[in-house]
Amino acid sequence: MHNLYIKSVKTTMLMALLAIAAGASAANDSPVGAWKTIDDASGKPKSIVRITDNGGVLEGKIEKLFRAPEENQNPTCDKCTGASKDQPIVGLTILKGLKKDGNEWTGGEITDPATGKVYKSKAELIEGGSKLQVRGYVGVPMFGRSQTWVREE
Repeated sequence: MHNLYIKSVKTTMLMALLAIAAGASAANDSPVGAWKTIDDASGKPKSIVRITDNGGVLEGKIEKLFRAPEENQNPTCDKCTGASKDQPIVGLTILKGLKKDGNEWTGGEITDPATGKVYKSKAELIEGGSKLQVRGYVGVPMFGRSQTWVREE
């Protein structure tokens, strides 16, 4: 009877561990979560962007900026147009409209708060979901620029 109890506890623990591992794996199959953006020129972190799923459509909002002490710690998007004009960059939605298309998320837009320019966008998980390659482009994807974001969670 005692051995049966121990076997049952071990089985329950193994099943719990497998469920946790499966959940972690599933989380890496989606861009939903927090991502550290990296500056193309300096290689230093620029911001944390949180991507959410709103009915199958991805949206990304800036949660945090990494700024030097002498820089404005609460900048606004003074070069943006429309509703984003002069809005604080922290809290700004910079990624919109991405939908799952095979292994990518396509059909979206990304805003560069430094220039206010809006580009077409697509994204793809790489390196087992630990990184997200985000591409902004004009016209077709070959005329654009990619950034690799690093998963924070």
